Amino acid sequence: MDQSQAPLLDAVAEYHRRGRYGFTPPGHRQGRGIDQSVRDVLGIEPFRMDVLATSGIDDRLARNSCLVDAEQLMADAVGAEDAFFSTCGSSLSVKAAMLAVAGGKGGLLLGRDSHKSVVAGLIFSGVDPKWITPLWDAERHLAHPPSPEQVEQAWQDNPDAAGALIVSPTHYGTCADIAGIAHVCHRRGKPLIVDEAWGAHLPFHPDLPTWAMDAGADVCVVSVHKMGAGFEQGSVFHRQGDLVDWRHLAACADLLMTTSPNVMMYAAIDGWRRQMVQHGKELLGAALELADGLRTEIDRMPGLHVLDEELRGNTASVDLDRLQILIDVSETGRSGYQCADWLRENEFIDVGLSDHRRILATMSFADGPDTGKRLLSALTRMREALPDLPHPAPMSLPSPQDLQLETVLTPRDAFFGPAELVPAADAVGRICAEQLTPYPPGVPAAVPGERLNEAVIEYLRTGVQAGMAIPDASDPSLEQIRVSR
Repeated sequence: MDQSQAPLLDAVAEYHRRGRYGFTPPGHRQGRGIDQSVRDVLGIEPFRMDVLATSGIDDRLARNSCLVDAEQLMADAVGAEDAFFSTCGSSLSVKAAMLAVAGGKGGLLLGRDSHKSVVAGLIFSGVDPKWITPLWDAERHLAHPPSPEQVEQAWQDNPDAAGALIVSPTHYGTCADIAGIAHVCHRRGKPLIVDEAWGAHLPFHPDLPTWAMDAGADVCVVSVHKMGAGFEQGSVFHRQGDLVDWRHLAACADLLMTTSPNVMMYAAIDGWRRQMVQHGKELLGAALELADGLRTEIDRMPGLHVLDEELRGNTASVDLDRLQILIDVSETGRSGYQCADWLRENEFIDVGLSDHRRILATMSFADGPDTGKRLLSALTRMREALPDLPHPAPMSLPSPQDLQLETVLTPRDAFFGPAELVPAADAVGRICAEQLTPYPPGVPAAVPGERLNEAVIEYLRTGVQAGMAIPDASDPSLEQIRVSR
C-alpha cells in the first residue's frame, strides 16, 4: 500500500477546504459557541478539528472509506492482517479482545500482572479467570511476565480455557517470551492476546523488543498515546491468523465503543503511522541513543541505580525496552513516592510511575538533548535535596506466596453480588468485592472474588500511609474495604 497516504488527515483538511458546516453535533459548531475563557486556554483549533466522522469528514454511509483505508494502512505498516482504531483507549480494546475470544465460552488464562482494564473485562463479561502467577523478584518486589513453561502448566491445569492473555511490555518495559508463549497456545489451537499497550512503537525499530504480531500473537492491543504521538485514549488493536474471527472481534468492539468517536484521535493515529513508516527508524534510533546516555549518567549519581541486567535473564524477562528508565532510589533512604512528589513540586517534572523504591522516566521519540538535560539536572537537584526530607513511612511488603490470593467467586459475581463496607481489620478472610489497585502501574493487588488475607491488606494500608494511590477503592484511605456479604 502507499504509505505516504494519510486518508483521515486528508479528509479533515478537505472538510475545512470546502468550508463544510454541519447542523449536527457537536453543538459548539467548530468553536463558534465556546466561551472566551475556554478559547483563551485551549485555543480555537481543537474545536475546529472536532467534527463528525460520518456526515462530517465522510458521508452518512462512509462511502469515502477514509477510516477503513487508514486502518488498512496501519495493518499493512506493521505486518498485521487487520487493524481497528479505538478512541476509548486500550482499556476498551483489551475488553473487546477478551469478549471475542472467551465471551460465553468460560475461562481465559491470564497473567496475574494484568492491568485493571482486564479485570474490568472479567467483570463485564463474566469470564472465569485462570490466573497465571507472574515471575516474581522478591528482593525488588517486582513482577515479570509469565514464562512459556508457566503458560504450559496453566494449559495443563485448564485445558478447556478459550485462550490466553498476557501483558508485554509491562509498565516497567520488561517483555515476555511471546514467541514461546504463542507456540504453547497454538499447539492447542488456542489464541494468544497480548496487551501491548506500552509497545505501539516496537514495530518501527529493529533494536526495540520484538513486537507481538512478529512473535506470533493472534490479537495485539497498543496504546498510541503512550509511546507514540496519538492523543490520550487513542488505541489500535491488530489481528492475524484464523484463531480469532475478525468480524466478531470488530462486533465486540462496537458493543463497547462510543458512537461519537473523536476525529482528532483518529487523524492523529493516522498521521503517526505515516510518520513512523517514513521516519520511525531515524527518530527511534535517536531516542534509544539518548536513553542509553541518560541511563549511564543517572546510574553514576550517588544513591540512584538504573535497573538493567536485573530485569532480564532466566528468572526475569527476556527483553527490555530501554526507553523505559527505571531508577531505584532505595539507597538514598527515601521512597519513590517522595522523589516523584519532590520532582513535581520543585522541578515541575512528572514521572510515569513511582513506588516504594523506584521512579520511572519514560523516554519518547519526541525527546531530545534539551529534555534529557532537564531530566539530569532535576535528578541532580533532587539527589541533593533528599537528605532534608523525612524518612518514609515503613511499608509491609508481602511475600510472593502471600500475594497469591485464593479465587472463590468470579469477578462478576463478587462485584455485582451483595456486598458491604467493613473495617479493614474485619476484611481478613472475607471475599473482596472491588478492585484494590495501586496506580500506577494499575495492577490490582486484590480482584473481586479473591479472599483477602492479612498480608495484602497490611501491604495496601501501609502503602497508602507511605504515599501509594489506590483510586478505585470505595474508600481510598483503606480504612474500610468492600467485601461480599
